[in-house]
Amino acid sequence: MTIFDPSMSTCSILQPHHDFKMSEIQSAIIPPTPDTVFILVNCSIDSPVLNHYKSLCFNFSGHSCDELYGSCTSFKLFHLLSNSTPACCFTGYETVKYMSMDILDCTHYTSVYNTDRLEGVGPLDWLYGMKLSFSVPDTGCARCAKSGGTCGFDVETEMAQCICSSTSNSTRDCAGGREINVADSYRASSFLPLQLLYILALVAISYSILLR
Repeated sequence: MTIFDPSMSTCSILQPHHDFKMSEIQSAIIPPTPDTVFILVNCSIDSPVLNHYKSLCFNFSGHSCDELYGSCTSFKLFHLLSNSTPACCFTGYETVKYMSMDILDCTHYTSVYNTDRLEGVGPLDWLYGMKLSFSVPDTGCARCAKSGGTCGFDVETEMAQCICSSTSNSTRDCAGGREINVADSYRASSFLPLQLLYILALVAISYSILLR
C-alpha cells in the first residue's frame, strides 16, 4: 500500500516546513517498508545526522545531494541561496520517527519508494511517497474456504466466523466445529468479510496519517 503526504516537498514542489508523524500503533501495524527512503534536505552542518549520528545516513542507489539540488526545481533554491551544495541525508523511517526536523536541523524532507529500482534514474522520475507494509493475520480463512464457507467477522463478539449458509455458521469450518444458528443468536447483517474489515481499518489508519 502506498500513500502520499500532500504537505511533503517533492522534486517539483517545495512545501512549508513539516514533520512526518505516525502514532505508535500506526508504526506497529503499517510501518514504511525498507525500500522507502526519507531524504532530509537543506541540513545545517551542525545537524546530528552529519556528525554524531552520521551512520543514520546511507548511500541511496548511487545518488547524491548534488544530483538532488541540481535536478529538482524545488530544491535548487537552497543551492542558489548558499552558493554551495547544502547537506542532505538519505535515511530510514526510524530517523524521522524519533527526531523532528528541528532536532535534525534540516528544513525540509521528502520520501521515495521502490528505491531498489531507482539506480540510474534521475530525481525527476523518482516515485515520491511512501510504501507501507502490512499483513492480514491468519484467522483460519483458508480452512473455512476449503470447506465451502466464507470467512467473516462477527462485529458483536469480535470473533472470526466461517459463514456456511444464511442460517448456519461455524467457528472453524463448514465440515465441523461448533455451529451457530444465526437466526437465534446473531443478525446476518452483523457479519462482514474479514479481509474487507481489515482493509477498511488500514485505509482509515493511513488516512489519519495524511491528516496530521
